[in-house]
Amino acid sequence: MKPTPASYASQRGVALVTSLILLVIITILALSMFRSFGTQERIAGNMREKERALHAATSAQQYAEWWLTQGVNGSPGSAISCVAGLIPASATAGEICNQTPQQQLGLALMTGSLGATGWNVGMQYTPPGMTFGNVSGAGGAPYFAAPGYWITDLGAAFDTPRAEAYQIDAYAFGSAQSTVAIVESYYEVIPGVTNLGG
Repeated sequence: MKPTPASYASQRGVALVTSLILLVIITILALSMFRSFGTQERIAGNMREKERALHAATSAQQYAEWWLTQGVNGSPGSAISCVAGLIPASATAGEICNQTPQQQLGLALMTGSLGATGWNVGMQYTPPGMTFGNVSGAGGAPYFAAPGYWITDLGAAFDTPRAEAYQIDAYAFGSAQSTVAIVESYYEVIPGVTNLGG
């Protein structure tokens, strides 16, 4: 059976309209896919910066633990009342505080609102090869500021005679002040045997 001219007239433009609708749908899907690629790249970049900050904070924490075992930190119970302010990374002397940074600085420390140059507390520690501020290094983007740590003397450890317990809070930034990592540990130092006879 042959189609009549009337049936041709009723079908005119249906294929064109259908293909245009499909073309619009495919274009919308393609645009949303490309937009999600940009979002995924930002997420990956933020995760990378957070990991960089976490590794730098862990380095500062491990340095503080090592520093406690070197015997240059004074006798147990010789903690001082520390105030807000940084001791530069170039200083060889450190300090042990008799209050935690949370007790000293309160909510300002936890919210990171201590100034545009970073948190203004404790000792700075710059791991070898780290660049920060506006200095660009061979290892990639510089860090926002040098990592830092705060050591608090908690008093005598109850589980070991003559041991002293410490709380170490360390922080570090990624390439921006908004990317910060905080680590905290409790460390026990047991005095070793000393040869008093020379």
